[in-house]
Amino acid sequence: MTYVYTVIAFGLIYTMLALGLNLQMGFTGIINFGYVAFVAIGAYTSAILTVGHHWPMLAGWAAGTALAALASYPLGLLTIRLGGDYFAVVTLGFSELVLLFVLNQRNLTHGAIGITGIHRPFAMLGPQLSAPVTLVIIAALTALTTALIWQIGHSPLGRLLRAIQANDAAAQALGKNTVSYKVLVLVVGSAVAGLAGALYAHWVQYISPEQFSPDVTFNTFIALILGGVGSLLGPVIGAFVLIAFLQGSIVLQDYVHVLSANQQSALRFMIIGLALVLLIVFRPDGIMGRAKRKRAARPERAS
Repeated sequence: MTYVYTVIAFGLIYTMLALGLNLQMGFTGIINFGYVAFVAIGAYTSAILTVGHHWPMLAGWAAGTALAALASYPLGLLTIRLGGDYFAVVTLGFSELVLLFVLNQRNLTHGAIGITGIHRPFAMLGPQLSAPVTLVIIAALTALTTALIWQIGHSPLGRLLRAIQANDAAAQALGKNTVSYKVLVLVVGSAVAGLAGALYAHWVQYISPEQFSPDVTFNTFIALILGGVGSLLGPVIGAFVLIAFLQGSIVLQDYVHVLSANQQSALRFMIIGLALVLLIVFRPDGIMGRAKRKRAARPERAS
């Protein structure tokens, strides 16, 4: 059951990550290639405060969420006007700076060794009871995040964000401060990533810099594309489809001995890439997106 709990927990955490990224890219058109940086900030903040300074766990989670949001604010304020690919490159550079900071601040983050001894909620109950209780808490916070994104998507703010994504210049012509709204979306999405990072740290109970590689951003993009960019339920479906495939292929390695571990890992990413290509060809809007149907023009008959 422990493995099943872990698969479900990872699915919920990636759901939260995909929801935050969907708010940025799916609703507003902000491409954030440094998304993992805010996950790392949330995870390390909560771990440092709860392990090193004995903060209450909820306070650590709140601090991780808040610091991730605060870190994104000056980044967005200074660079969001770049837009498009330029902003994506800036965020990628920011994520590398965060990882370098984590690696080199050994007194604070323990460098490459990482932080151990991170407790789960209600650890006094023992691992058999603590795991399902923690899973329920993660599920509840994921549900609240989903409800928040759903509310934003169906509000006037959501319609404005989609208008900014469709035509930024037109939204500005209507008197909307599009830069402020983009910064707001960046901050909210980063806060969601920070909370997901804090939950991840307390679930796995050990974090190190190698856990926050660009693969986390890559997998989050895959989950979002699978489910449907801009769809309200797409990130939920896409995250669990991705985790089911990744974890299922890991289990398959125990039964397939023809290929080496490295070859199986490479094959797994090749299959993911092939699945994405087929999805884009046959279902370009994702699993939960609206299927684009091409209708041949028919000549009208004269009555």
